[in-house]
Amino acid sequence: MKKKAVSILLSLIMTASLLAGCGTKDSVSDSGNSQGGQSSQSSSAEEKTLTFWSIATESDNMHSSYLKAIEEWESNHEGYKIKFETFENQAYKTKIKSAVAANELPDLFFTFGGGFSQPFAESGKVLPLDDYYANYKDQLPAAALKNQTYDGKIYGSTFTTPVSVMFYNKKIFEENNLAVPTTYDELLAAVNTLKAAGITPISTSVKDTWVLGMLHDGLTLKSAGPTKLQNALLKQEGQSYNDPDMLQSAKAIVELNEAGAFEEGATGLSNDEAVQPFLDGQAAMFFTGSWLGGDINTRSYDKEAFGVAPIPVVNSDNATLGDFMGGASDTIMVAKSTKYPEVACDAAFEIAKYISKNAYLEGVAIPAWNIDYDDSAVEPMTKEIAGYTTKANSFTLWFDTLLPAEDANKYLELLQQLYSGGITPEDYVKAMADQLDSTKE
Repeated sequence: MKKKAVSILLSLIMTASLLAGCGTKDSVSDSGNSQGGQSSQSSSAEEKTLTFWSIATESDNMHSSYLKAIEEWESNHEGYKIKFETFENQAYKTKIKSAVAANELPDLFFTFGGGFSQPFAESGKVLPLDDYYANYKDQLPAAALKNQTYDGKIYGSTFTTPVSVMFYNKKIFEENNLAVPTTYDELLAAVNTLKAAGITPISTSVKDTWVLGMLHDGLTLKSAGPTKLQNALLKQEGQSYNDPDMLQSAKAIVELNEAGAFEEGATGLSNDEAVQPFLDGQAAMFFTGSWLGGDINTRSYDKEAFGVAPIPVVNSDNATLGDFMGGASDTIMVAKSTKYPEVACDAAFEIAKYISKNAYLEGVAIPAWNIDYDDSAVEPMTKEIAGYTTKANSFTLWFDTLLPAEDANKYLELLQQLYSGGITPEDYVKAMADQLDSTKE
């Protein structure tokens, strides 16, 4: 098709889009579709720009995957450009909440699924995407969108399946005759062996409490099992967080700390400061999301020095190695205020699909979309983690993602107190139960 014909067709499509929303055809009003007193349809040849916010900064190993995805999308959508803006993770969480409240959202924006984005869906300021998902349901499993679904409607697309895992230093383990722990008792024994040898067993960050949460959440899942844990966090089936299985994981954090498992000064270390000793071979283990494999794969580290494994099981009566914290939570949403709803809604899926493919081929993330391309050159560690997710028995979102903001903030505060000895494990589970009960609808 010639360029002129494409421009005319796009103009006709955009005219129709002004009368339609994503998923429900009357969800966008005409009032948001003009700027400076001129119609957005004033020139069919005018280049149209969609702004896209994300946390994939230039230092993020996903940055390249985003750029390639945007380039591919633009090449297939003549007359449209993506203005890509990135922000640091923690600051972005505040920024995106403020943007929703002020109705100042970009056309497309990254967010976190589960409880974090539930207020966005309920605000009426983002668009449902059900009609558009119909075009991609054979490529993106419906189960991958459970964390983007609110009140029965899909409000976002997704692209990767990050999970919490245990990264370990193979050389340190071999030199100390240690097998990779599959149970908590084996983990504690490994900690004692490493500590006796003068080696930091586990590096972690308590300043960025979500890092310690990667281990805590994983141990809680491996103690209580996915059903009980989700029921407790989501206030369902009468399940209280003040439960022996939750208590067992809280006690495990205290026991590991008292055994000298963690990096000295962890309370003052950021994530970046905590992970570096592990990457430099000065600590034996680091519990975090699978994205660390991308850092190892793409930066100047000896990839052969590192291994990866599931978080050990605490109570085999309730959980297995195949139960994982994480899942497809990274989300792209579309603002109701966008001038180009039809294009933006479809872009949410297309760009997600391209990110999923590029990130996997570059060895930095686990794809949520079906693999229908040659992945023979993918880094072995990335393939290994992908194998875990393919065979997983369950996925449970991290506490600070699954929970609404008020509960999540209180959880992180309590976890810091538990680590520092400010509260006992018994106090911790009781305070968690009280917090969850206080915000129960």
